[in-house]
Amino acid sequence: MKLELARKLAQPASTKILLCVLDGLGGLARPETLRSELESADTTNLDKLVTRSEVGLTVPVGHGITPGSGPGHLALFGYDPLEFDIGRGVLEATGIDFELGPNDVAARGNFCTLDAEGKITDRRAGRVPTEISSKLVERMRTIKLDGIEIFVEPVKDHRFVLVLRGAGLGDDVTTTDPQHTGVPPLPAEGGDDASKRTAKLVNEFVVKAHDLLSGEAQANGLTLRGFAHYPHLPSFPDTWGVRAAALAVYPMYRGLARIAGMTALPCPGGMPEQIERIKERWDDFDYFFVHYKPTDAAGEDGDFEAKCHALQEFDAFVPQLTDLGADVLMIGGDHSTPALMAAHSWHPVPFLINSKFAREGNSLRFDEQECAKGNLGVFPATEVMPLAMAHAGRFTKYGA
Repeated sequence: MKLELARKLAQPASTKILLCVLDGLGGLARPETLRSELESADTTNLDKLVTRSEVGLTVPVGHGITPGSGPGHLALFGYDPLEFDIGRGVLEATGIDFELGPNDVAARGNFCTLDAEGKITDRRAGRVPTEISSKLVERMRTIKLDGIEIFVEPVKDHRFVLVLRGAGLGDDVTTTDPQHTGVPPLPAEGGDDASKRTAKLVNEFVVKAHDLLSGEAQANGLTLRGFAHYPHLPSFPDTWGVRAAALAVYPMYRGLARIAGMTALPCPGGMPEQIERIKERWDDFDYFFVHYKPTDAAGEDGDFEAKCHALQEFDAFVPQLTDLGADVLMIGGDHSTPALMAAHSWHPVPFLINSKFAREGNSLRFDEQECAKGNLGVFPATEVMPLAMAHAGRFTKYGA
């Protein structure tokens, strides 16, 4: 749906919308069992909810396109990710409350592990804890480059933000993460003159950083991606006519919510605290976005059993989520992260919407196969918000 049409159709209402995003939700079947993570996990509460909900599969960007987390979430918020492309660096920086200026280029950094030949053996440095990575960030803050300011900020675990500040810097810069192990980090390259200048500075920074990190056992290298200036994004609250709150533990998702104009509520304690914050602020907002990360982390690690466990952990919170009393409850994912691939994938993602207007179908479980049978079918993730607005009675009729 075009955002201008959404603004025209949106009407005031007292209804509440709750969207729960299980990061990397979708999976693939294990060859030995022919069952995916969702099919293997005990998700009794989700399965009960399916029987009185509408279900289907969402396509985050397009068939065959593997989305990053940013595009996947943008689609769920109603933004066409092909029109609104936000670099990961901006999302991470905004998520930790770093104020980006007009001359800033931000990049998301990962500490990684390099072998003696400079090849990557672990793209996330064993998910080195924040208390260790923060000290490494302090070390990299000593790096100087001619003609620009450098800011290096810790995010969480193996993640950090690099911000280059100076006039004439472009953001059309390629990633240095090859997305595979057994090969060295890639050199940054620029797509235009301004971005070539940025890429040159980035490569200088990486060389100096690797010198400073060379003695570390795990985090002795780094990769950078998602180079970007601060973008313009139409306001989510203004577009849909709702007071919107975001409840996410990881900074990147808080950052995306803030860029969209949502209020990011602090909840470092995870699901118990996220639910408690919703209860406390129930009267202040009409729309609540809840982000759940463990499913994606397990999928990216290629750990099938851990992803099943993460699904079961979320399932245990479903009764508390339904007890909140939202008029519209949606549960879905930003993309698929099959443990068999240990990476994001292009596969459509299970989705559920529950309201008093939902048409019950024949699906019996919340998994890929059963959701494929649902009456929503396979549809663009950008249609999730229009569906939510319709079920919540927040859209007026279109046309005479």
